[in-house]
Order: sequence, then C-alpha cells, then structure tokens
Amino acid sequence: MSPHISMITFGVPDVAKATAFYERLGFVKSGASQEAVTFIQAGPVVLGLFGRDALQEDATAGGLWTGNGGVAVAANYASEAEVDAMMASAEAAGARILKPAAKAFWGGYSGYFADPDGHVWEVACNPFWPVDEQGRIDLPE
Repeated sequence: MSPHISMITFGVPDVAKATAFYERLGFVKSGASQEAVTFIQAGPVVLGLFGRDALQEDATAGGLWTGNGGVAVAANYASEAEVDAMMASAEAAGARILKPAAKAFWGGYSGYFADPDGHVWEVACNPFWPVDEQGRIDLPE
C-alpha cells in the first residue's frame, strides 16, 4: 500500500451554492451526490463539497479548524493558454482572482483564485512536469 490522495473535501457553508459554483466552472456533479454532500470527479481525484459544520463534527476537528488551513488546491495544465482559459472560466463562474496568471519565479506560469467560500486554487503550467490528458502529473524521478 502506498500513500496517495484520492479525494479532497471542502467544508462549505452552503452545499447547494458551492455545487452551483463548481458546475458553472465546468465540473459535473456525480450521481453519488446527496443533498448534504456533492461528489465531483476532478481528473484523477474526487472533489467533495460537504457542510462545514458537519465536516468539522465528523472529523472531530473543532479544536483545529478555525478557518482556512492555508491549503491551495492546484490544477496543472500543459500550456499557458490553458491556464489563462481556466482563470477566465473561474472568474466568469464567480471566483475572485487573487493573483492573475503570470510568469513565475520557478520557471512556470501560474495564477491563483478563490472560490466563493474562500478555498484557494492555483492554476499553473509547469514546463518541468508533463501533464497527461486527464490532468495527471508525471513527476520526474
């Protein structure tokens, strides 16, 4: 067994509102979703949208979760044009652009946006990391 990430869950104040944002962004809600939780196939991982209070209770994380934990979810693309298109889609869907996409100090191209609930996304093109058609990164050895 090897460590991996198969799902990322965002605690949100309103599941329906958060689901609508991600649908405007182009994601498709899975039939496995329920009123209290939305599941979205997001390339090789699943994105979950779950009530913030319910998630905090389920994880018994009341003493730890006092706000955003300083996490950024990243979507990597094969070209700068794809990054620009995704940033434009995010803004059109209702995201707040935190940092417009631009050349990055590390040799790539990236920008950041926040969804309506404050979850931060990085949208990037890293010329050192090949990305397959499903968005999966092939890290160098």
